[in-house]
Amino acid sequence: MSAAKRAICAPGWSSWEAIFDLASREREIADLESRAAKPDLWDDAAAAQALLQRLSQEREAIAPYKALEARLNDLDVMAELLAEEGVSEEEAAGEIKALETETRQLAAALDQLELETLLSGEHDSADAIVEIKAGAGGTDARDWVTMLQRMYLRWAEINGYRAEILEESEGEVAGLNSTTLLVRGKNAYGYLKAERGVHRLVRISPFDANKRRQTSFASVDVLPDIGEEIVVDIAPDDLRIDYYRSSGAGGQHVNKTDSAVRITHLPTGIVVTCQNERSQHKNKAMAMQVLQARLLEKERRENEEKVAALRGESKANEWGSQDRSYVFQPYTMVKDHRTGYETGDVIGVMNGNIGPFLQAYLQWQQTRK
Repeated sequence: MSAAKRAICAPGWSSWEAIFDLASREREIADLESRAAKPDLWDDAAAAQALLQRLSQEREAIAPYKALEARLNDLDVMAELLAEEGVSEEEAAGEIKALETETRQLAAALDQLELETLLSGEHDSADAIVEIKAGAGGTDARDWVTMLQRMYLRWAEINGYRAEILEESEGEVAGLNSTTLLVRGKNAYGYLKAERGVHRLVRISPFDANKRRQTSFASVDVLPDIGEEIVVDIAPDDLRIDYYRSSGAGGQHVNKTDSAVRITHLPTGIVVTCQNERSQHKNKAMAMQVLQARLLEKERRENEEKVAALRGESKANEWGSQDRSYVFQPYTMVKDHRTGYETGDVIGVMNGNIGPFLQAYLQWQQTRK
């Protein structure tokens, strides 16, 4: 890499190369190409197809790097031309402006490429099921669940994801005891898994007549929506299915019929509810889908050390267990206690600008590996 290119890209490029393991991938492609060129390749048709498919996948995986490298080389040439004698000030001014624009665009592309490279977990590309539950803090904690729900809905909207509310359990005074969201789109789980943990809110309570500062908690769990990818065997006798009238928003029809569904998995005690659809049948199907995800995650927790390390120990939904703090008073700050990333833009975060937290988590997770 030339001095100009290092100046433009460091340290991001070398970091990306290390994460991506570029040299290893190039050696793998060279080996596959050598095997694919042998005259006896099609003596075993099945093996040949498997080899060519693998070669295609490896080439596709490396293509974004190659495209970015080509742009970097062009940028390097531009920088060298500017350094040559005989370039007029007017020409140089235009070229410098173009060079600066392309540099900013390449830096952004490099950051995005590095982030996407980090999304290589088993289910990172899947849709995400987000469950939020109120913890310590009374009515403020239930209001906090509503605020977090809105934050994730706004994040989904801003980033082009489709989100729907599967379930809401209303609090006695205000807010929600719990809610479940389904976020659809590429890498939804890969990004949102960063939100798993205990979220702490510090603010002047709107429910306190004396306007005292209140601390409240909510837990967020994020599961991959495995859909039909993996089927967990569930015996019908292990289920108790209850139908009831929805108490949440959704129109007259939803509220006047027994369309909501609650499924209890008796051996584990896992309870899943869904009341989003007007159709009882659709609510049952979605509840079963969420139950499948919950059971799969439970099995992974128990049997796979990598998942246990990824999720960490189970924490109480109360003081001292927070993974992220949101402070509105006496100062403004949002800080993730795992990664150390923080910002003073509390309003922006609550309006869905959580991207820097997600990126910081993925990078932190990579360092742990």
